[in-house]
Amino acid sequence: MKKIMFALLAMVTALLQTAGAQNRNVSPQLSPILTQYYSVKEALTNNDAAAAAARSGKLAKTIQDITISALPAAEQAAFEPLSGKLLTSAQTIAGANDLNKQRDAFKTLSDDLTILVKAVPLSAGPVYQQYCPMKKAYWLSDNNTIKNPYYGKQMLTCGKVTGTIE
Repeated sequence: MKKIMFALLAMVTALLQTAGAQNRNVSPQLSPILTQYYSVKEALTNNDAAAAAARSGKLAKTIQDITISALPAAEQAAFEPLSGKLLTSAQTIAGANDLNKQRDAFKTLSDDLTILVKAVPLSAGPVYQQYCPMKKAYWLSDNNTIKNPYYGKQMLTCGKVTGTIE
């Protein structure tokens, strides 16, 4: 019985250390960008231009509020050259009422955010890079189920997972 308890305790300790190590690597300042990006993607997937605009407005505010000089050096180096591009894309989506215009800006947002996600851990879990062959465009997802933001309900499951960013 003692051996079983000891083994269980060792496994629980190992799991907690692994989870803690993963969470320590996630950028607390930059990770909200990815979370809010996912909410914009969800709105576009649902063909909801108003929600995409509102959520992109929040994303733009989050990007604007980041103090680059307060970031660790590696995060500064990754975020600074992309911050203006990310902000412009988010503001374009926020200012548009047309899904096609929002989706065009979302493509650029996705491309730039992919560069950031590859450079800085923004999620404790994997980030899936997905591809729409019809639009010839990528997007990021927190799961490997295809829900296409470029065509929404029209072609919801069109696409494929092309990579996983750990």
